[in-house]
Amino acid sequence: QVQLVESGGGLVRAGGSLRLSCAASGSGFSIDAMGWYRQAPGKQRELVVVINSAGTTTYGDSVKGRFTISRDNAKNTLYVQMNSLRPEDTAVYYCLVVLIGGNNYWGQGAQVTVSS
Repeated sequence: QVQLVESGGGLVRAGGSLRLSCAASGSGFSIDAMGWYRQAPGKQRELVVVINSAGTTTYGDSVKGRFTISRDNAKNTLYVQMNSLRPEDTAVYYCLVVLIGGNNYWGQGAQVTVSS
């Protein structure tokens, strides 16, 4: 019903920036909330940031002040602007879409690697 395509991952030096995008496509769905999670090797998946339909955001403590979420409702696209990147930000970043009704969909993951 919903397909999520992530883009924007890659390699960046410490202190640099990246912007990830997550585009939702399909038909007959309405999005309740969207967000980003990440998982580093050997670690649990953790919250990066989520945003609900009213625009309320919740950031993980480790990214607060450095990452900013935004969305284009007309395009069903989610973004996260990541600034002041650190090596510990290296992870696979997953887009999450929660539909009205509660069904969850995950993107394929985008690798972000930050080198020192």
